[in-house]
Amino acid sequence: MRLSVTNLMAGYAKAQVLFGLTLEVAQGELVALLGANGAGKTTALRTISGLIRPWGGEVQLGGASLLGLSAAQRARRGLGHVPEGRQLFPLMSVEENLLLGAAFLAWSHRQEGLERTYALFPRLAERRGQLAGTLSGGEQQMLAIGRAMMGRPRILMVDEPSLGLSPKLAEEVLATLARVKAEGVGVLLVEQNVALSLEVADRGYVVEHGKVVLQGSAATLAQNEDVQKAYLAL
Repeated sequence: MRLSVTNLMAGYAKAQVLFGLTLEVAQGELVALLGANGAGKTTALRTISGLIRPWGGEVQLGGASLLGLSAAQRARRGLGHVPEGRQLFPLMSVEENLLLGAAFLAWSHRQEGLERTYALFPRLAERRGQLAGTLSGGEQQMLAIGRAMMGRPRILMVDEPSLGLSPKLAEEVLATLARVKAEGVGVLLVEQNVALSLEVADRGYVVEHGKVVLQGSAATLAQNEDVQKAYLAL
C-alpha cells in the first residue's frame, strides 16, 4: 500500500499555499516532511486527509484516487491523521478517546484495536480510565497517535508531535512512531525538530513555498549543506 501525492495544489480563500507538491509514502517506512513555518506542511496533510479541498493534483492510496472522498471515507480506506495540537476530548477517558478513533469499525475490531494500542503504548493501558485532559503532554500525544491507530491505518500522517514537549518527551514520542513503522504502517511526519526527525526517518522531503525542493534518504539530507544551515544550525 502506497500513498502517492502528485502535483497537489491547495490554499485558503484566494491565498494559494501548495504549488504542485509531489511525494510518496509506502507502508513500513517513515518519511519526514521538512520545511520552515509557512512552507505548507500542515496544509499538505490537511489536504491529503480531506479536510481541505485541493485546487488541483491527485492523491492516491493503493493506486485508488481519494479525490472526492470525505475525510471520514479516507480514514476508512486506511489513511490516518494525527493533527497538530492533538485535539483530544479532555473530559473523556483515555479509552473513550481511543474508541472514537474506531467508531466506524465493528466492535470486535475495536477490542482488537485496544489490545494492539495498549501493547504499543503500555502507559495508556495504565491510564485507560483517566481523563485525557489530566495526562501529561507526552501522554496526550501518545493518546492522539493511539486514537489514529485505532482506525487501522496503512498510512499515518502525524503533524508536529513534539510541539510543547521537553526534549526527553519529544524523543520518546518520536520513538513511538518508529514502533508504529515497525508494525508495517507507513508514517508521514511533519516535525519542527529536524535533527530528531531525520534520526528516525528513512527518507525525507524538504518543502519551500508549497513545493518539494529537495528529497533523499535521511542520511543524505542530514549531510546536505543547505539543510544543515537552514534547519540543523550547523
